[in-house]
Amino acid sequence: MPKPQPSPYAVDDTAPRRSVGRTLGITLFSILAGIVVLALVAVGFIAFTAQRSFPQLSGEASVPGLEAEVTVQRDVLGIPTITADSSHDLFFAQGYVQAQDRFWEMDFRRHVTSGRLSELFGESQLGTDKFLRTLGWHATAEQEVAALSATERAYYDAYADGVNAYLAENQGADASFEYAILGLQNPEYEIEPWTPADSVAWLKAMAWDLRSNIENETERAVLAADLTEAQIDGLYPGYPFDRNPVIVPKISTVPAVGTAPDVAAEGDTEGDAAETEGDAAGDAAGDSDAATAAIEWTEADTVLDAVSDLVGDAGEGIGSNSWVVSGSVTDTGMPLLANDPHLGASLPSVWHQIQLKCSTVTEECPFDVAGFGFSGLPGVVIGHNDRIAWGFTNLTTDVTDLYVEKIDGDSYWYDGALVPLETHTETFKVAGGEDVDLEVRSTVNGPIVSGLTDDFTAIADNPYTGTAGTVAAPAGAPDGEYAVSLRWTALQPGTTASAIFALNTAKDFDDFRGAAALFDVPAQNLIYADVDGNIGYQTPGKLPIRGAGDGSLPQPGWDSAYTWQGYIPFEELPVSYNPTEGYIVTANNAIVAADYTYPLTRDWDYGWRAARIDELIQRAIAKGPVTADDLNAIQADNYSFIGMRLTAAYADITTGDDDTDAALALLQEWDAQNGADSAAAAYANVLWDTLVENVFVDGRENAAPLSGQGRLFLVVDALLDDDASPWWTNEELGVSGMTDMLKRSAIDAYERVVDEQGDNPARWNWGSLHALPLTNGSFGESGIAPIEWLFNRGPYPVGGGSSVVNATGWDLGSSFATVTVPSMRMIVDLSDFDASRWNQLTGESGHAFHTNYTDQVESWQKAELTPWAFSSKAVDAATTDTLVLTP
Repeated sequence: MPKPQPSPYAVDDTAPRRSVGRTLGITLFSILAGIVVLALVAVGFIAFTAQRSFPQLSGEASVPGLEAEVTVQRDVLGIPTITADSSHDLFFAQGYVQAQDRFWEMDFRRHVTSGRLSELFGESQLGTDKFLRTLGWHATAEQEVAALSATERAYYDAYADGVNAYLAENQGADASFEYAILGLQNPEYEIEPWTPADSVAWLKAMAWDLRSNIENETERAVLAADLTEAQIDGLYPGYPFDRNPVIVPKISTVPAVGTAPDVAAEGDTEGDAAETEGDAAGDAAGDSDAATAAIEWTEADTVLDAVSDLVGDAGEGIGSNSWVVSGSVTDTGMPLLANDPHLGASLPSVWHQIQLKCSTVTEECPFDVAGFGFSGLPGVVIGHNDRIAWGFTNLTTDVTDLYVEKIDGDSYWYDGALVPLETHTETFKVAGGEDVDLEVRSTVNGPIVSGLTDDFTAIADNPYTGTAGTVAAPAGAPDGEYAVSLRWTALQPGTTASAIFALNTAKDFDDFRGAAALFDVPAQNLIYADVDGNIGYQTPGKLPIRGAGDGSLPQPGWDSAYTWQGYIPFEELPVSYNPTEGYIVTANNAIVAADYTYPLTRDWDYGWRAARIDELIQRAIAKGPVTADDLNAIQADNYSFIGMRLTAAYADITTGDDDTDAALALLQEWDAQNGADSAAAAYANVLWDTLVENVFVDGRENAAPLSGQGRLFLVVDALLDDDASPWWTNEELGVSGMTDMLKRSAIDAYERVVDEQGDNPARWNWGSLHALPLTNGSFGESGIAPIEWLFNRGPYPVGGGSSVVNATGWDLGSSFATVTVPSMRMIVDLSDFDASRWNQLTGESGHAFHTNYTDQVESWQKAELTPWAFSSKAVDAATTDTLVLTP
């Protein structure tokens, strides 16, 4: 009889029992393993989805619309060199390539400039859309496109056709990973074809980013309710001509530019306001039924803050450095030109690096140019061709004015008579909601912007009350409501869209000035060098000639005496050609001395960067000869004027607190360099921030604005020589007098540093305190941490500071995080273009997780520049990938 076998289901009482803890551990492990598997699946899905939109870099791609083959060579940084047989194919391919690299950025930008963000993200964006649609950027761009010459229009059309050729094969997540995320909120969204007006409209956004003094004008208007005119003048002092340099100490005499347009416009007429109108809503996409609850968007505090977040903040640190050095003082005997524009930190960087080459340069195809451009815009904005190099810095002239209007129903008062308001209706398509209408009203001075932003509305509510008064009371005008309108050069059609191609093909200084005459908005300082050894500078721009007012405060809109009288004739704008000094420096400082014929502004940058650059160039010349390495070292300079000034002010100050006094002792051994690893720089900058908060803000009923550190450098510098100033006394803080304020601020600053970095000064460092967070301009502020993680990077430790040559700005009274940066750096060597160097903030690609998304950040942190291949031989040697586009 066979031996009975145990049942497979029988319990073996002799087997060791599994403990409850072990059982729980296995269960938890199983759950964790499941989570890990799901996470890996999710990561795999995200990786697959993200990589779907990565550009094809090698091989061949058939692209309908091309006339002949086009070669796209890329280096290890992904920077393309496009070579084509015709201008059509060159710009067609540029549109195709930039769509490969950055189409989401392009699409997002055009929704910003046309006031159509609500179509993407729903009702939360309506406030921003209403403000931008009131300004009418896209409508103005459409008028500019209509005015282009046949040749220039063909360039824009070819570029748009190239973008659309890419979109024909790449929709949704195939175009960019962001569309997969957008589908969570707005699954019905469809990409529209690209148009030339979409390209030109971005120039309006850059003009807004560089709009100069409208914030100062608004601040002064708000302060006028509580402060005297003398107090306001003390907070907004004039440019220190006695200590900081001007760009053009002596205006050169050069031949007139025959190709200059008639920029000296006649006086305005009442019909001018209608130029800002247009049916931008006509481009709107169809209604979307998508739910908008999936993403809770982080909203800005005000509409102006929201616009600044989208297109760039004109606040702390916006500006630029550029300088050019004559070959008479360089090691090569030829000029060197350096440029680093300072803009709001963005991811991806605002710049797209590119080279555009006609295989044979002819009249029909005249391009052999490389440099930095904007994704969505054909051509190169800053760079060099085979003959000349050029750079930009913000002109900072006053090209915006606010007007207080006297409204009566559907009319407004103008020179004693009622004039009908210009009106039109804008319709907003809202994802997940109903259409919304807005009536846009305009006067002869411009669109009415009160009711759209808090500050402008506050001015309209109290336009001429207070100690100083904003404007004079309306003489004899009947009662009625007040409103605020905006006059701005960018709200009228201009010619900058043509200037880009003129710069790209300029061969000498006369051509360069002809291009500058077309570069009307945004107003920029333009520096120049050429292969014949010449250097130069030209003020371009549509710069208004004002009537009775100076534009520093809102003006009476009801009186034509305050209307703009036209624009400064181009031939009367400052110019410099081969100055005897052997160099030219522009850093947003005053262009000319105070005796220049036309008032330009009272709100220049105060010249601290310009003075430091000027000093360092003179040192380099004295040591001689000047090299490209010398220019690179200047770009990386971290010297802080206010840091050294505070060091001197605290030389004899002791607080009685041993720890604070030990921190103050760091300053006495400091070289005033805001290096990333400097403990003294960390304490000095916290001390500066704390001091101005204690003096101007904390506890005060009528706080003074902390915007503009360069301005406050001058204000505090003067206060340190005036111990009797009432600003030193702050009763709410229990502080009386300068010495008391300095002591209190030193102690407060020590406590702040300890809170941030601990009580061991050996571990203090400015770099991590001042670190740069790279925030994606759209989904990086979605309010959902996992989505933000996908697109944001950093923070990265950085040195520098506000009004420092290495201009990494931060907002006083907030955190010390870097908000504005040298958005790119370049040094062009006119003796050998292949010896030139360049670098930008992030990388060439706009695709999260792409190799070239942030691969330039580390070099940027160190102000290290990459060799810039230009000649065909150098480009071939640097090429890692080649893509041939075929018809």
